[in-house]
Amino acid sequence: MDLSYLQPIPNEPALFIKNKKILIVADLHIGIESQLREQGLNTSSKTQDLLDRLLKICNKNKPNDIILLGDIKHNIPSSTIQERRDVKIFLNTIKEYGNIHILPGNHDGNIRKISPKEIIIQPSDGFLIENIGFTHGHRWPNKKIMKCDQLLISHTHPTIMFTDRLGYKTFEPCWIKAKFIIQKLLEKYPDSTCSSLLVIPSFNPLCGGIAVNQEGITGPIGKIIDIKNSQIYLIDGTSLGKVKLIK
Repeated sequence: MDLSYLQPIPNEPALFIKNKKILIVADLHIGIESQLREQGLNTSSKTQDLLDRLLKICNKNKPNDIILLGDIKHNIPSSTIQERRDVKIFLNTIKEYGNIHILPGNHDGNIRKISPKEIIIQPSDGFLIENIGFTHGHRWPNKKIMKCDQLLISHTHPTIMFTDRLGYKTFEPCWIKAKFIIQKLLEKYPDSTCSSLLVIPSFNPLCGGIAVNQEGITGPIGKIIDIKNSQIYLIDGTSLGKVKLIK
């Protein structure tokens, strides 16, 4: 199966599907700053920074479609005034650069109400574009999605944890290229033909993440992934090998 058309954007947590000119980013978490302020970290809105980075990618790659793979907003169950304003500004700006698809994540309650009418809201249990399946990852994908060749998910904000000789820990965002545990896959999806999974890192650097070499990945689909034999890649493209080899 040739999946060479799936191209990570160099030094950015974004994916480009070359043959379809589709750009994918995930976990924007617009409005997360309000939660950070409640926790004692005073930071201004970073929405413009996210927007500038995304527009730079769009101007270089000229996508026809832009897929926001869940958690566009952050606060649940309600949204702050600033968050609603920032989400509207963000979506109204990027819709000029391609058809926008939102696949709602677990933080995206009422996202339809604050989205421009031109935005396409996809089902939260996933959708297909030819042989590629898209889902956020906070719930089980629908059965149709699991007949794809390649599944793309987000939700877990994957990172890799490094520990130096003094015990100091650092975390770097990463891509996870994984295979399913076939027996568990077929127990859940008897008709599945999906063989490969790619976990997309968070586009917002304020989100933090789950250390895959310590905790695996979150969400139900993590129960059927062979995480120890998954391949890890840093944002700059560096291959770190399999999870089980990374101490």
